[in-house]
Amino acid sequence: MKVIKVINNNLVQSQDENGQEVLVMGCGLGFKKKAGDAIEESKIEKIYKYDEKDYLEQLKLLLSKTPLEHVQVANEIIHYAKFSLGKKLSDNIYITLTDHISFSIQRAKQGIEVSNALLWEIKRFYNHEYLVGKEALSIIERRLGIVLPEDEAGFIALHLVNASMDCMEMRQTTEMTKMIQNIVNIVKYHFQKELDEYSIHYERFLTHLKFLVNRILTGMEIEGDDTEFL
Repeated sequence: MKVIKVINNNLVQSQDENGQEVLVMGCGLGFKKKAGDAIEESKIEKIYKYDEKDYLEQLKLLLSKTPLEHVQVANEIIHYAKFSLGKKLSDNIYITLTDHISFSIQRAKQGIEVSNALLWEIKRFYNHEYLVGKEALSIIERRLGIVLPEDEAGFIALHLVNASMDCMEMRQTTEMTKMIQNIVNIVKYHFQKELDEYSIHYERFLTHLKFLVNRILTGMEIEGDDTEFL
């Protein structure tokens, strides 16, 4: 791979073997480099690929102004999340979560804390994502020595939920969480009983609700001819 453009000391623009534009990140990768120079493979930490040019431009702008150590820790968290959740996440997570984590670290350094009003619901409805968020806080503390509050684990969890839905925006993910809570409350009130939140039936119920609310918010209709079930 060769340098097409140096963005900063740690980020260069290049092309992959198919001629697709990519961003290549690595500590000191762009230092004293110019267009046409070979990229040192041993320094490559991450190659970002995007099909849509607009997204690539957004990513380029974000990475050019974000401290390298923030980008590195975000990449580690995303890698862990993909492995732990075992599901595909939208590539947009590299923009949204990196930006969020960097901003959260800056807030922490200034002694500013932001409470998460949906933390309780996030723990209940997206427990796996929340646990990944907790591990993310451990990664940040271990790598950067910054201690973030539990509320941030909830925010990170919402970003992961949003990335797993792909077609949703963060605003819709937040709205989905509130709607699921309201539906669960209706069911509990109607049947006058508490639901076993640790049962497989409850997990399946929540899964159905997530996809139902996702379809409602994105205007999608379920396809099928099972009229008896419907």
